[in-house]
Amino acid sequence: MGLVPRHEQIVGEILGKDYPHTIAVLIGLSECLMAIWVLTRFKSKLNAMVQMALVATMNILEFVLVPSLLLWGRFNAVFAFVFIGIIYYNECILSKKLNLLRQK
Repeated sequence: MGLVPRHEQIVGEILGKDYPHTIAVLIGLSECLMAIWVLTRFKSKLNAMVQMALVATMNILEFVLVPSLLLWGRFNAVFAFVFIGIIYYNECILSKKLNLLRQK
C-alpha cells in the first residue's frame, strides 16, 4: 500500500516502470480483499486454491526475475511454499477433520 519502497521496485522491475506505485497499491488492496474473503469463509476451498496459485505465481516470478530485491533473496521461495503448505493443510486436511468431529 505504498509503505515499503522495495515492493514498488519489485513491481516496477516485473511489470514495467510506468505505474509501479499504482500497481503496488492495487495489489495491496487486492490482498486486503483476499483477507476479507478468508474471514468470511465464503467458498473457502476456491479461496485456498486461488490464494495458493497467486502466492506460487508471484514468488516464482520474483525468484526468476528479481531475486536481488527480495528480503531473503531466493530463500524467500522457502517461506512462500511453507505458507502454501499451511494453506493446503488448513483447508484440505484440518477442515475435513473438524467437519468429521462436528458430525459426531
